[in-house]
Amino acid sequence: MMHVFNRCSPVCSVLGAALVASALPVFSASAVSFGQKQVDQSKFIAVAKPIGQSEHQLLILEQVTDKKQCWSESGSNPAVVDPLLLKFDFTGICGRSTDANGYSIRMDGQDLGGKYTLRVRYRGNDMVLVGSPDDSKDPEIVVGRTNGMTKDFAKIQLDPGWYFAKRVFGPKTLGHVYLVKDSGAAPAFVDISGDVYAKEIQEAAALKFIAGFQGNTFQPKTAVTREQLVSIVLDALKTVPGVTLSVPASVSAKPYSDVETSRWSAAKIAFARDNKIVSGYQDGTFQAQKPVTRAELLAVLSRAAEYAKTLKKQPTTLAPTQAVFNFSDTEKHWSAKLAAQMSAYCGVASPLNEAGTAFAPNESALRNYAAAATLRTLKCLQKP
Repeated sequence: MMHVFNRCSPVCSVLGAALVASALPVFSASAVSFGQKQVDQSKFIAVAKPIGQSEHQLLILEQVTDKKQCWSESGSNPAVVDPLLLKFDFTGICGRSTDANGYSIRMDGQDLGGKYTLRVRYRGNDMVLVGSPDDSKDPEIVVGRTNGMTKDFAKIQLDPGWYFAKRVFGPKTLGHVYLVKDSGAAPAFVDISGDVYAKEIQEAAALKFIAGFQGNTFQPKTAVTREQLVSIVLDALKTVPGVTLSVPASVSAKPYSDVETSRWSAAKIAFARDNKIVSGYQDGTFQAQKPVTRAELLAVLSRAAEYAKTLKKQPTTLAPTQAVFNFSDTEKHWSAKLAAQMSAYCGVASPLNEAGTAFAPNESALRNYAAAATLRTLKCLQKP
């Protein structure tokens, strides 16, 4: 059973202890040109840390190595966090950022640490992480929320578009953590010009649930594999307001006979399996690198949407938002009913390359359509 902290001392005093600032150089963000480096989002967590009996402040934890687990989570709305790093010498295993020296806001390539202070505010029955402006003329920036109240440590779910990054100075990656938003901007992919899904690809990339490759390419016509789809869908669900998704960083046992615990996707595959978003084959394999068909893509997206609705405590029915599209090639296919349902659900199911009447259920799902279909699912989940 997870230990829940109801009293701030001595926990808060330990977490609030300053790093040895006198031994570290101090940089002014306004005087130095810093950059940012992308990080594995599953290795970081933003926490509302209790201070006294009636206040919380931001704490950011990082899982640096997998030697020991740095925190655990339980429940939802809000998810209560147990900072396990307090129970062992976490040097080299966990990282923590406790104040403005360790974290700041970065928007559209600009470090706002000199203009905004990150604070946890109580708003109704919620704790909201905001960037509080030093100048009262500037607007407040909302970064995330706990989706509920508690006196304990609580997970802050970042709002859509926000993500973690590390500060860099020249070639050196620093310990400072950024909470970043690019205002919907995404890399200008050089290989999607003229692609029917170009706009949706850009939106999907801006939400950070799918990324490009070196040279600012997206490879829109590359087939999506089963493990890639699992990663895309789970990262997409993390952007849904009101959804708290806690995907473990590692697993102790193989989720399927052909998925080793050391595989990059193993923990995500196990989580998706346990929550009935994906399933394996009758022989006990998952075949992680096998391309996903367009029909299989619909099946995973529909299950993911239903799972998200359960987390939001909503009925799992995927109510239609538009008329059903009558595909010309699905009548005798196992996905016929599913394709019809998902065509009416914000047009998630649509004709091949958005032309004609064929869905092509057995063709491989390409990255361009996978990005678009996942994005449409997210938008439908946000409808009242």
